Amino acid sequence: MVQSNFTMINEIHLLGFPNLYHLNIFLFILFFMIYHLTTSGNLLLIVVVVKVRSLHSPMYLFLTQLSLSDMIMANSISPILLHVLVDQQTTVTFAGCLAQFYFFSASLALESLLLTVMSYDRYLAICNPLRYNTIMNYIFCLKLILFSWLLSFSVILNHVLAISHLQFCGPNIIDHFFCDLSPLLELSCSDTNLVQIEVTILTIPMAVIPFLLIITSYCYIICTILRIPSVSGRQKAFSTCSSHLTVVSIYYGTLLCTYMVPTQGQSLTVSKVLSLLYTVMIPLINPLIYSLRNNDIREAFHKICSIPEAPQGETGQVRQGHTIGPCGA
Repeated sequence: MVQSNFTMINEIHLLGFPNLYHLNIFLFILFFMIYHLTTSGNLLLIVVVVKVRSLHSPMYLFLTQLSLSDMIMANSISPILLHVLVDQQTTVTFAGCLAQFYFFSASLALESLLLTVMSYDRYLAICNPLRYNTIMNYIFCLKLILFSWLLSFSVILNHVLAISHLQFCGPNIIDHFFCDLSPLLELSCSDTNLVQIEVTILTIPMAVIPFLLIITSYCYIICTILRIPSVSGRQKAFSTCSSHLTVVSIYYGTLLCTYMVPTQGQSLTVSKVLSLLYTVMIPLINPLIYSLRNNDIREAFHKICSIPEAPQGETGQVRQGHTIGPCGA
């Protein structure tokens, strides 16, 4: 039997932004600030929800999981992106490339499932409020969260294992800032049709069905809101789901622009910019939207950051038993 003459690649070179080398310092500072704000913003949102008892409800419990998903996305993409900008390119092991693709893809799938769960929560709260507390109890919420995490990470793991069984014999250069699926499969000298078919099939339960469920939920929500007689009642009902609707629109809008728009004739720079929208910007935007557009989050943040006033007669001192808020130092 004649053996094929090839060498399996062990390292992959990420080129990053070769056309923008003259802007690397500016881009590094920009994305470093975005990475810092993303991590601290999502952590702060989790801390606020955990510390303030008024936020101990299903909607905010799901929001903490969305923040964890955004942090996984940020930490799987941004460190290597920053390394690429410093060195103008970077080298990662093949196993490291697969690991980055795994956590990136799993966080995308998890976010899709969590947004679906959150839309169901809003549907119950607005369309079936009398049964909301009965259905959306603590145990059921934990089951939904556990199901979302297990499904997303197990399904993507099977997909990554299928990719790992392909033969990668060169070249070992990816003109991108992270290990995305298409440029990764282009390095394979095996037949990738089966993997691509698997991707198409997995897209149905992990993206298409969740998107349709979200659309259906909001059709019912909008119809219910329109039947509310008072204008103030309609505004109050819509305000409870406006943040989530904004996040859903941005999330699926960027994914549709990135993966549904034909890539033929599209420059690599445009493709990379679109990729930056959902890998770097969405994890930053999500906590900002929920913080700026949600009155409960804003009030809880002010409550944590407030400084208790000193009792009269004790100028410059705080009575024993009172503490200064963490943001008021």
